[in-house]
Amino acid sequence: MAELMEVQHLKKYFDTKHGTLHAVDDVSFTISKGETLGVVGESGCGKSTLGRMLVHLHDSTSGKILYNGEDITHVKKQKLSECRRKLQIIFQDPYSSLNPRMTVGQVLEEALQNAGVSRTDMEKRVYELMDTVGLARRYLDTYPHELDGGRRQRIGIGRALAMNPEFVVCDEPVSALDVSIQAQVLNLMLDLQEQRNLTYLFITHDLSVVKYISHNILVMYLGQMVEKSNAKELFQHHYHPYTKALLSAVPVADPHHEKKRILLKGELTSPINPKPGCRFASRCLYATEECFRTSPAVEEITPNHFVACHNVRSINGME
Repeated sequence: MAELMEVQHLKKYFDTKHGTLHAVDDVSFTISKGETLGVVGESGCGKSTLGRMLVHLHDSTSGKILYNGEDITHVKKQKLSECRRKLQIIFQDPYSSLNPRMTVGQVLEEALQNAGVSRTDMEKRVYELMDTVGLARRYLDTYPHELDGGRRQRIGIGRALAMNPEFVVCDEPVSALDVSIQAQVLNLMLDLQEQRNLTYLFITHDLSVVKYISHNILVMYLGQMVEKSNAKELFQHHYHPYTKALLSAVPVADPHHEKKRILLKGELTSPINPKPGCRFASRCLYATEECFRTSPAVEEITPNHFVACHNVRSINGME
């Protein structure tokens, strides 16, 4: 498959009164057209910041963002508007991301106006969007507070689709929803991906969700990539100690299955002016002196399976 999005050594630093916060620090990956890259990790690991950089809601500190082979890292004005027609985002909270003073129809009309739809075609296109995302037409003049979370998120999805994008950042789009509604929204997104050949960056902290929807998975820890692989491969063979701990917390629907939970201990490394070395070292059971001295490079352990860990081979008996 052709690569739609390529990220090269992307960084995003924020200046704070205590120092420089390394929100995203040297992350690289590619996403093929029509596929989903799931991004997982603890709260504060930089997942959402990474997604917002790709759609230019945050400017990058350094690195490159290539879209269809074109460098769009620092595009401005007219070029930025053109990019945003193809790059859209679905936000985590469907309530706070919608204007409470606008009806469903007005929210979708505003997005369609930005897409250049004429007034004569507006009503038809609004209804088409509502039908596409499974929102009944009777809700046209309804305000967001009058709807449940699932329907509000469908409005957010419809607004993102108004531009006919190719690439959509999904920033934890189902985390605020009930489990039964989560399944409906996930299935809707999968159907839309197949119908429109969409490419997703799917951000979540729910490993069951990311396994269901993703082709590939990237695991982040304190702004850095620690492991990346095919989704099925990652759940069968996970090599980084942090990934092992994450997956040990996933519940198994079998009362007779005994699963050993890996509990992480130790102090969390500060992302503000971080010292050299592996950022997971203070919580890692396998950390050595080298782990505290130098940052590990990302290494391809098996075909298309990348890990950033000094001791990955010895930990997994691969030496």
